[in-house]
Amino acid sequence: MIDDFLIRAGLAGLGLAMATGPLGCFVVWRRMAYFGDATSHAAILGVALALALHLPIAAGTLIVALTMALTVSTLAAKGWAMDTTLGVLAHSALAFGLVAISYVPGVRADLSSYLFGDILAVTEADLGFIWGGAAIVLGLLLWRWQALLTATLSEDLAHASGLNPDRERLVLTLALALVVAVALKIVGALLIAAMLIVPAAAARGLSRTPEAMALIASVIGALACLGGLGLSLWQDTPAGPSIVSAAAAIFAIVAIFGRRLQG
Repeated sequence: MIDDFLIRAGLAGLGLAMATGPLGCFVVWRRMAYFGDATSHAAILGVALALALHLPIAAGTLIVALTMALTVSTLAAKGWAMDTTLGVLAHSALAFGLVAISYVPGVRADLSSYLFGDILAVTEADLGFIWGGAAIVLGLLLWRWQALLTATLSEDLAHASGLNPDRERLVLTLALALVVAVALKIVGALLIAAMLIVPAAAARGLSRTPEAMALIASVIGALACLGGLGLSLWQDTPAGPSIVSAAAAIFAIVAIFGRRLQG
């Protein structure tokens, strides 16, 4: 008999994979890895805000992640050198968040659960938030899929097609902020970017169309979540890092045998 908390953890992982698969493909295509890092690291500052103002953790995380994502998106549109800027923002947001939590009176936060996730503690209310957030992200991406692909391929082509690349960048920004808020409790701030990038990178070696890559990335993310949970149960390892380790193992297998599997 499978315990209820394991069933909830598995469902939470599947919900996360549904959102991170397609969104991670755009992160990979647009080379936005640092963008994901900056947004996810800012989530810790959102935790501090929520604890200080007695807000739900998800609300504080979403507010700060969205603010960081919009800031980064605005700087990118203005032509800033994004690799250095994002590196500064990512680590600064994480450091300020950790310091800010220590100033919250009467709170002794278990930072490891925010940094590395605690998927085994997911409640039914958390499941509703996770699946609701994932559905919104998936809906946004499906609604703007062709426009997002065109803007990703070429901003000049997007302009010629009557599209606004800044608007499509904003859609990705909103989706990324929501995924960060959804994923914080599952894999933690330090591992969110890995769940966006690793399954998508593995899927690229197995797909020939953007749609196939998005679907395969979701499947790989789901397998990584279930496999990581199995590893955690079997070896008593931390669940969040185990999930990312499983995703990395799948990536390694695809990198070694991908051409044979595809052929």
